[in-house]
Amino acid sequence: MAYEVNGVTIETNDAGYLVNLSDWNEEVCKVIAAAEGITLTDKHWDVVNYLRDEYINNNGNQPMERVIMKAMAEKWGNKKLSSKEMYELFPFAPSKQGLKVAGLPPTNRKGGY
Repeated sequence: MAYEVNGVTIETNDAGYLVNLSDWNEEVCKVIAAAEGITLTDKHWDVVNYLRDEYINNNGNQPMERVIMKAMAEKWGNKKLSSKEMYELFPFAPSKQGLKVAGLPPTNRKGGY
């Protein structure tokens, strides 16, 4: 599997995750999101940017869903988020589908918590 972005082929693994972290940019993100059936909103970008920051600047950290929800609750005004709200953004799990859209490797962790 691969993504075509502005005439460039972006290599992925069989599950659609980028092979090279450095291939990711906002245009690639939009193409991956579209392939996942997601129309990116500001909230999607907040999650994507958070996941990338955690992975790149925190020794490969891939936060579990409770941690993502807590971080987004703080970012979006200290409101308590529900799993349902996060799954409305990323129906196949923020900690898995979110990583894919963010151009990061898949997590090996089982489950969302």
